[in-house]
Amino acid sequence: MTTTAAARNPHRVSPVFLALVAVTALSGWAVWSEVPAVTGLAVFLFVVSGWIVSLCLHEYAHARTALHSGDLSVGAKGYLTLNPLTYTHALLSVVLPVLFVIMGGIGLPGGAVFLERGRIRGRWRHSLISAAGPLTNVLFAVALTAPFWLGTMDGVPLPFRCALAFLALLQVTAAILNFLPVPGLDGYGVIEPWLSPGARRQAAPFAQFGLLLVFGLLWVPEVNRVFFGAVDAVLAGLGVSEYETYFGLEWFRFWQGEPETAALPG
Repeated sequence: MTTTAAARNPHRVSPVFLALVAVTALSGWAVWSEVPAVTGLAVFLFVVSGWIVSLCLHEYAHARTALHSGDLSVGAKGYLTLNPLTYTHALLSVVLPVLFVIMGGIGLPGGAVFLERGRIRGRWRHSLISAAGPLTNVLFAVALTAPFWLGTMDGVPLPFRCALAFLALLQVTAAILNFLPVPGLDGYGVIEPWLSPGARRQAAPFAQFGLLLVFGLLWVPEVNRVFFGAVDAVLAGLGVSEYETYFGLEWFRFWQGEPETAALPG
């Protein structure tokens, strides 16, 4: 559904997105300051708001790439305002991914914005549009881990360091999962233009279940172990340790009490 504001100025950044950025900044300050009695809650707000900001950028990347590929309808739909409330599937794009983080500490991607693919010509353009979202998560992960791999974490408060590490973990998991060639995820969108019409028709009915199928498989111990082994390997290459992501998750779950961090190296 289009909005009057989006129709007037489709490129104007939404106040909703700016509010999310403000919450991320303020909660990040509270985590850094280690405000007594609210550090865990501050970590929770910092991670959730930061995660939603990354979801907005993920969907914006899809829309912006589609705009430059020929779908001029994305502006009127409000997708270029970074407002998560304009998404066609707000439940899939925002609500479920946030619930997945709370339930399992997994950065599972959401549903994509609705694009008018018929306006776009060329298989490479369709593939690039699908890849743009998870590539945004890759860039976000690199930016979040920059202080780690640049060796500039000395003096950074432990809760902030771990919260940043956990938020980076969510970006890495989202990038890896979203690049899987599963119907309904962006990885399938990358290869779909290159499949035969028959193969696309056979896969289409499964698109609405792809996201939940992946989430369900991650609860299988063997699959979970292999997946997070790969995630930990990527993060280790970016200078982030398993200890930091683990305690980031523990602080995030503030309702379970303050974590015992005496065993955290360094």
